[in-house]
Amino acid sequence: MGWHTKAAMALIAASVILYTMHYLIFQDLHHIAIYTLGDIAFMPVEVLVVSLIIHRLLSEREKRQRLEKLNMVIGTFYSEVGTHTLKKLADADPENKEKTNHLKLTNEWKDQDFKKVADTIKKMQYDIDIRKIDLPEFSAYLLEKRDFMLRLLENPTILEHETFTDLLRAVFHLIEELQNRKDLRKLPETDLKHLEGDVKRVYGLMVMEWIAYMHHLKDNYPYLFSLAIRTNPFDKDATPTVK
Repeated sequence: MGWHTKAAMALIAASVILYTMHYLIFQDLHHIAIYTLGDIAFMPVEVLVVSLIIHRLLSEREKRQRLEKLNMVIGTFYSEVGTHTLKKLADADPENKEKTNHLKLTNEWKDQDFKKVADTIKKMQYDIDIRKIDLPEFSAYLLEKRDFMLRLLENPTILEHETFTDLLRAVFHLIEELQNRKDLRKLPETDLKHLEGDVKRVYGLMVMEWIAYMHHLKDNYPYLFSLAIRTNPFDKDATPTVK
């Protein structure tokens, strides 16, 4: 017998005992019947309040807490891996100048600005000139961060964020592709094109997730957003030094 059943039986027994004591003391069954019926009549309202309203409020609060924890994980990812990787990939993007024009963040950005940029960037091509990337150095860097990203996957909140999970999956796939080549400096053109496709996938997912995270910082952590502006991987003039 589970503790829920035992608790229910104990509460019912306590109610019976209290009603019995009430009858023995006051000898008023009519009074007991009136209040018992009144309590039963109010039960549907109690169910409505508890199960719908209170439960919904608690669910919303729990959802906000999970989202906050998730954004902390995403922030750690960009601090440790994402920002540096984005800068490297942006430098190899032939259309980087166009993206830079859209992604120069400022403190004046509003919700509609982030939405507009997200819609615009989503439609852009994420081309990469893979010859502008030092593949051995890039591979070594990602491999160094592999254990860190594996630890991120251990966080159960990650599974609730499909796009970020897709990003991590794409990064792990790219690491595997790079690690399975013996000499990254001597690859045929066909293989370079294949790797280019894997890099473009990571690039596109990382940019979109970055925009969403910047929006979160702007709304909730202005001091972190200030640093993000000063380390913007798409702004070559960005500097962490406050001027």
